[in-house]
Amino acid sequence: MVERTEERIQLPDGTVLSAWLFVPDGTGPHATITMAHGFGGTRYHGIKPIARKLAESGFAVSLHDHRGFGHSTGEPRHDIDPYRQLEDWRRVISHLQTLDVVDADRIGIWGTSYAGGHALVLGATDRRIKAVYSQVPTISGSESGRRRVPPHLVRALEESFAADELAQAQGEAPAMQAFVNADPAAPASYRADDAIAFYLQHDAPEGLWENRVTVQSNRRSRSYDPGTWIDQISPTPLMMLVATHDAVAPTDLALRAYERALEPKELVLIPGGHFDPYLDGFEVSTNAAVRFFRAHL
Repeated sequence: MVERTEERIQLPDGTVLSAWLFVPDGTGPHATITMAHGFGGTRYHGIKPIARKLAESGFAVSLHDHRGFGHSTGEPRHDIDPYRQLEDWRRVISHLQTLDVVDADRIGIWGTSYAGGHALVLGATDRRIKAVYSQVPTISGSESGRRRVPPHLVRALEESFAADELAQAQGEAPAMQAFVNADPAAPASYRADDAIAFYLQHDAPEGLWENRVTVQSNRRSRSYDPGTWIDQISPTPLMMLVATHDAVAPTDLALRAYERALEPKELVLIPGGHFDPYLDGFEVSTNAAVRFFRAHL
């Protein structure tokens, strides 16, 4: 039996992060896993079943929405700043260390996609984290961006970023664009069929998630290279789960990054694309995470 409660985590600037805390049967304190969703998602985008399975395996699990998303507060909404998300996540860990049900010396991190990149950075820079699980992680936003946007369109993209910066300096609200959209003529973060299906088929309450994101979110993603930290995670144990045909967080970038990681480390390859670890590969990915955290927490 797993109990789920809602946690409200106050940040220094007044933002409040909303998190689910899953607590397993048995007397605590428990080894604990802190989790968050990837780029532009919420707790309702394929993550909740994973958190519950980890809790059913005996771990306390905290799953939070990043600022500006889901039930968390923060303005502007739908704005993604990886560096603020990293600092917020440190505050989540500090909050967990204050809870009686949490063993403050046995905290692991689980991140996927963009948050998989965050897990690499935090694992390398925060030794409170005793085990790092990084699933289909963002390794290099700059390299992924070069692949995603053809060279002849980069100038126009940069001009759109600059125009939005100027408009905000003149008092206008941040410019927004679609998060997923198959129309090549409409600005969007993702156009692939699997990304559109994954993000639109969520179980969030009505109106909680909107198919939009700030333009500056995409600018920041193009300069965020969390894989540069991977060789500094050791001696904290690392597990990376990589999809064999990942076009969102490219497979080759993940495998090259894993080669640079130092021991102790473990690589799990899963057939399919970026979203398969949540779907057809759910059992493989979650079983790997359970095995890893049991060994190191």
